[in-house]
Amino acid sequence: MTRPVLVIADTHLDPSRPAATRTFLRFLQEEAPQAEALYILGDLFEAWIGDDAVATDEPALQALRAAAEATDLYVMRGNRDFLLGDGFAAATGATLLPDPYVATIHGERVLMMHGDSLCTDDPEYMAFRAKVRDPAWQAQFLALSVEERLEQARQARSASAERNQQLDDATMDVAPDAVAEAVREHGVRWLIHGHTHRPAVHELATPYGAGKRLVVGDWFEQGSVLRCRPEGWTLEALPHGA
Repeated sequence: MTRPVLVIADTHLDPSRPAATRTFLRFLQEEAPQAEALYILGDLFEAWIGDDAVATDEPALQALRAAAEATDLYVMRGNRDFLLGDGFAAATGATLLPDPYVATIHGERVLMMHGDSLCTDDPEYMAFRAKVRDPAWQAQFLALSVEERLEQARQARSASAERNQQLDDATMDVAPDAVAEAVREHGVRWLIHGHTHRPAVHELATPYGAGKRLVVGDWFEQGSVLRCRPEGWTLEALPHGA
């Protein structure tokens, strides 16, 4: 029997969300080993301030390492954990993917993205995104002490939450023109992304025929996983257990 390919995003692991962490650890233990591959499309962590700031015996890293020994594990950086680096990859056995990335799933070329680069109707965010992905900015940030980095990350999260309350839904969602350009540039009919926290399956018209845009959700109130099987792809919720 062909094993499924699993795709998730936006787990936002953080001590303040123990239920999400428990669901994620259970998912890695019970479902990931049965999969052909597991793709995590960004924002695995609520914040990642550098590989040197996290102990390698942290439960999530150990669980990821165990999953990587049983299946192919791929991790893409998101807007909250864009500083994932070689240390994280070595600790977990994961392969870090560029964003965007084209994978082949059951013979279909699929464009995978975190999704924030598609939010082009928000120029202020796009400018911030470009700044924090600049190698010079990252080197300067990583040169700070762990305590200083933690404080800057806290301030950035607070400012982001306050700003998001002032934006309309359309501005925070992906821009249709950006989606169309991405699938055209990469020559695909299928796009999978996260970031927007709006799980859904959208019909997608492309120059290459009818396709779909599949959005995996966040793990705040429940988990979200896309199960790709030869007989069909389904977007499913994972209830948080006790």
